[in-house]
Amino acid sequence: MQTCYHNFLIRDWQPADRPMAAALIQSVLEEYRLSCEPEGADWDVMQVESAYWATGGEFWVVEQQGRLVGTGGYYPIARGQKAVEIRKMYLLPEVRGQGLGRFLLQTLEQQIAKRGFQQIWIETASVLKEAIKLYESSGYVPSTGVETARCDRVYVKHINYDAAVQNLAKPS
Repeated sequence: MQTCYHNFLIRDWQPADRPMAAALIQSVLEEYRLSCEPEGADWDVMQVESAYWATGGEFWVVEQQGRLVGTGGYYPIARGQKAVEIRKMYLLPEVRGQGLGRFLLQTLEQQIAKRGFQQIWIETASVLKEAIKLYESSGYVPSTGVETARCDRVYVKHINYDAAVQNLAKPS
């Protein structure tokens, strides 16, 4: 994956990105007073190759002028039929509010649909109010079955390829 949104580059994660991606995620979690759990909920950031690539998922980073400013990815899960979970969609505070989050979410959805998945699950915490607003305004509906201790909300969206492509083409 490689695409641009304004002056942001969204690209495939590379092993050299591991320390910066982990630090970025930890920083955003701390901003919201959530704990970083490298041995728990955040294990996948330290093991992108086995968590994402080996399972048929993808993990991306967002750069601005060569600096890592965001992350996002997905991998297949057994929660539903042809289901994935979007994980680690985080942006640094200074790049929020520019439509980048919505673009990143729509691009993830498009890639997920292209690969034949039909359900997208997202777990989040109530303190992440901007994320919740984004998910709900993007057609995600509340569900049950939170599996991550620091999360208290779970959302699901049913998709198909044509709808995902049309959604991506809409202006933000």
